[in-house]
Amino acid sequence: MKASVIVINYNNGKYIDKCIKSLITQSYKNIEIIFVDDNSNDNSLTIAKKYKKKIKIVKKIKKVGKGSFDQMFGFFEGYKKTTGDIIFLLDSDDYFHKDKILTIINEFKNDKDKMIIYDLPIKFSQNNYSAIKFKKKIIFKNFWPFYVPTSCISLKKNFFLRLFKKVNFKTFPNLWFDFRLCFSAIYLYNQYNFVKQNLTYYRQSNNNVSSKFKFLSKNWWQRRLEAHEFVKIFFKKNKIKYKKNFDFYLTKFVNYIF
Repeated sequence: MKASVIVINYNNGKYIDKCIKSLITQSYKNIEIIFVDDNSNDNSLTIAKKYKKKIKIVKKIKKVGKGSFDQMFGFFEGYKKTTGDIIFLLDSDDYFHKDKILTIINEFKNDKDKMIIYDLPIKFSQNNYSAIKFKKKIIFKNFWPFYVPTSCISLKKNFFLRLFKKVNFKTFPNLWFDFRLCFSAIYLYNQYNFVKQNLTYYRQSNNNVSSKFKFLSKNWWQRRLEAHEFVKIFFKKNKIKYKKNFDFYLTKFVNYIF
């Protein structure tokens, strides 16, 4: 099996070396690297071009202006250049464990029915590392189970296109590609396949998007309400029975208070 890694980048020049080196030193060697730059205005392309013999560089022309949509459509631009069997998604400020691609490819080989596989992140900030464990239990039942950052998602090439067609609408800007992919894979295709190994280094900083949504903050609750609205529309479009639950009413109430 050939692996295609799509790296999406916007102004992450200082992280690109770490990201690309983690790919070209993988223990699995049948890999192509598609580097998609989303109109960066830093030194990103200069750094990426150092690796031009090992990567394909794609310059994304159009910019939507919302980070979540630009990321989603950037991955699609990269997808169109892929020739591999398995697609690996990677944000340019994150990087892979050296055995990640080998581990995931073996999982796909061992179970032909799997269309998408998630691994677990190692969150890090400077020199602090925290391996995230798989959580199945939740306090309140909601419509979305535990899901992972975009860089932890790997899927078969034809499955990427199938899911993308279901989630590429430009509404709900605070719901990123990871949520959309995981949600649609579970509800449309019953694909919830975890490798309970920490294989992806997921960067935490005050500059990345997740920092705006601290647990139980106003922004966190607002995004949660967006997620509920997404669920309602998604279910309707795909003829899935929808019923408001306790978490919906709680989220609505907290947003009203804020």
